Amino acid sequence: MLQPKRTKFRKEHRGRMKGIRSKGSTLVNGEYGLKAEGPGWVTAREIEAARRAITGYVKRGGQLWVRLFPAKPVSARPAETRMGGGKGAVDQWVAVVRRGRVLYEIADVPEEAAREALRRAAHKLSVPTKIVARSEEF
Repeated sequence: MLQPKRTKFRKEHRGRMKGIRSKGSTLVNGEYGLKAEGPGWVTAREIEAARRAITGYVKRGGQLWVRLFPAKPVSARPAETRMGGGKGAVDQWVAVVRRGRVLYEIADVPEEAAREALRRAAHKLSVPTKIVARSEEF
């Protein structure tokens, strides 16, 4: 599972996800990509599940780029714990995704296979997405 090797602080505030993402919103490496249509947190488990869905469908063919990294710690309290006692321990790591962010890119596979692989990956993610192609972008 993805997570940072070390961070400056152990715990973070929740933050806000307003606006459209301009950085990381275009295809850089691949011919097809999966772009976020709405904001949300994508957990490290979701990122890995979607990556496995893509690589499994294309039978490890082509090239895949994962364009997001879970660098935000999310804390949680144990179940049935009384209030107080401070902030809970880090439970999971998430990537903050805003609308317009490219999440995955794929290349060197036929168009039908790329679209189907990305469609399967989209089912694993908790944010609404759409499939984009390099030819449609410009």
